[in-house]
Amino acid sequence: MTLARTLTVAGSDSGGGAGIQADLKTFTVLGTFGMSALTAITAQNTLGVHGVWPLPLEAIAAQLDAVVTDIGVDAVKTGMLADAAVIELVAAKFREHRLTNVVVDPVMVAKGGHPLLAPGAQEALRRHLLPLARVVTPNLPEAEVLTGLTVRSERDMLEAARRILADGVAAVIVKGGHLDGPARDLFYEGGGFEWLEARRIATPHTHGTGCTFSAAICAGLAKGRPLPDAVVEAKELITVAIAKAPGLGHGHGPTNVMAYRPKVGNHD
Repeated sequence: MTLARTLTVAGSDSGGGAGIQADLKTFTVLGTFGMSALTAITAQNTLGVHGVWPLPLEAIAAQLDAVVTDIGVDAVKTGMLADAAVIELVAAKFREHRLTNVVVDPVMVAKGGHPLLAPGAQEALRRHLLPLARVVTPNLPEAEVLTGLTVRSERDMLEAARRILADGVAAVIVKGGHLDGPARDLFYEGGGFEWLEARRIATPHTHGTGCTFSAAICAGLAKGRPLPDAVVEAKELITVAIAKAPGLGHGHGPTNVMAYRPKVGNHD
């Protein structure tokens, strides 16, 4: 059996709850072969980010060239890209290698509040990377930065999704985790939209949820699943991962993606 090949282009989380560590765990749980191109190294735990060391552009480019030209990539996701120069490089490499199943998680701020995207880099994200995306997965604060809107309601989420699509994105998921009530996310593709709902779980252990969610979508696309199906499974996976969080650390602890059991056939 040939494994679907998934690639994460993101920062490293030394605490293992987010970043490439969370992505690789998710790729593995969903039956794909995970690879990584690191953009930065962080000193990080459940209490916050204690240091960030960006990698040189040539190191990022070399990693991408190495895995794509030898092993190949069926789907790729981005996470922490740090600044405009990295965004432009990654976008150029995606075009060069003709990577089309691109999931963009527009990481801007860590769970504890530490900025992970340099000021002024948002325009580079909108101009260079979003038009390459099969789907982009902002939370509410990220949707506000991308659109200039204040997003405080489901009606605001709809308008934000429309504006993001206007930037040339094929599909968008605006995650509603910052609102009250059930955990409702908006999936908007083309002219239609769907609300994805799950029960809200009262827990501080949500570190890495955005990384895990977008990685699950990436895995689904790599296996050839239609985007709506990949999104639904990603929602199921992250709900289980939050509910089964192991309670590690003294702050925002990680989720437990290993608790998810894919349905029969999802490893095809």
